[in-house]
Amino acid sequence: MIKRRKSKIISVGKVKIGGNKPIVIQGMTKISTEKIAAVVAQIKEMEKAGCELVRLAVKTEEQAKALSKIKKKVKIPLIADIHFDYRLALLSIKSGVDKIRINPGNITDKKAIDETVKALKKAKLPLRLGFNSGSVPFKYNKSNLASKMASYCLRYISEYEKRGFYDIIISLKTSDVLSTIEVNELLAKKTKYPLHLGVTATGLGVNSVVKSSVGIGSLLRKGIGDTIRVSLTDSAVSEIKTAKMILQSLELRRFYPEVISCPTCGRCQVNLIKIAGEVSEAVAKAAIKKPSIKDLTVAVMGCEVNGPGEARHADVGIACGKKYAAMFKKGKIIKRINVKEAKKELLKEIK
Repeated sequence: MIKRRKSKIISVGKVKIGGNKPIVIQGMTKISTEKIAAVVAQIKEMEKAGCELVRLAVKTEEQAKALSKIKKKVKIPLIADIHFDYRLALLSIKSGVDKIRINPGNITDKKAIDETVKALKKAKLPLRLGFNSGSVPFKYNKSNLASKMASYCLRYISEYEKRGFYDIIISLKTSDVLSTIEVNELLAKKTKYPLHLGVTATGLGVNSVVKSSVGIGSLLRKGIGDTIRVSLTDSAVSEIKTAKMILQSLELRRFYPEVISCPTCGRCQVNLIKIAGEVSEAVAKAAIKKPSIKDLTVAVMGCEVNGPGEARHADVGIACGKKYAAMFKKGKIIKRINVKEAKKELLKEIK
């Protein structure tokens, strides 16, 4: 059981972040924000995949104004992502967003902070201060990055606190996993603000998933983190799915039945990768219609000899031979079926 760090609760629209609230999954659109129809379609796709908050890049006045139209067409809270020009934050607030994200590395002017705080207070909106190693205004090397980022973060936060503003969420991201872990550990000890976790610029494919999983997962395991965004050079939906897997693997949240499958070996006589993939996809869809099955553990094994024994803790599963598969519950075989019907029969048993 993971003991969560105690943090302040911040509301973003109807979503609450921090305290003992479930860790929230965030995503970010990957389409230019003024393309309203395409952005709305992507947000709905992300929401269907499990996204609970969505961030949109705001680089121009046109994009800031487009947020009001997008807001009317989607259900989940919107976050405006602001860099360099604080006036875009003011326009985004007028457009009805639910939160502002500012990069402290490129918005440091006192007037900018004054005006932003004034607008946030009036609209009763929270702010995420998103510190990124790629835009911090100081020199560093890998050995001192975490300590320098932490010190800069605390100084910058104090500028908002001096102005009586405390509805703050903090994120500290680098492209280096160890530095990201270290700087968040430092901040977790020095503040009660909720922490948004992520590893930035992780790259492509397996490399990006592993870096995100290790960085975010290591912190979550220590009870650090209140909301996460997985950053991949991939689709927005892939980011959401990876975030869900991270949370479920740590038993912090449950979204769908857990599917376990063997790595295959010389005994395997079927295309287990295909079968396991089809089962995983099918049970995930089934859990949307019937949430009561999300707590099940389902096994897909490639050998009738060891399958039930290796997966004895599964609620239900199949162990495939060349022509037939054994179906088992809690490690006990209940019947044998044609391997071609295995997926269909397994799903029937689950339902």
